[in-house]
Amino acid sequence: MTDELFLKRIRLLKRLGWAALFGVMAFVVAALLGGSELRGYAPLAFAGGLAVVPGLVYVVLMTIWHWKGRYRGARSDLWGALLIIEASGWFKVIYLVRHIIPDARQSGRYAREKS
Repeated sequence: MTDELFLKRIRLLKRLGWAALFGVMAFVVAALLGGSELRGYAPLAFAGGLAVVPGLVYVVLMTIWHWKGRYRGARSDLWGALLIIEASGWFKVIYLVRHIIPDARQSGRYAREKS
């Protein structure tokens, strides 16, 4: 994966993250105003839930793409197995924080070498 492609994917991930944040806020507002049965606020709750789904799917894809193309670390087989086998998504979030974000910031083990 080239730097340009990676940074393009990071920008899309940020946009989807903002959409997911607004989706969560819409869902919470619907739950607070509508009560346990979402009286009259079900469309808002549904729209909020729909706004979250693309971000969650893209985080899963992004972790696998990053691990496949850019991983720099000593436990490639371990991360590969965890990312592909586990279903809850927690390891994908941990991988996002430990590898994808430092790569996007070009820090730590992902710092670009000066030529």
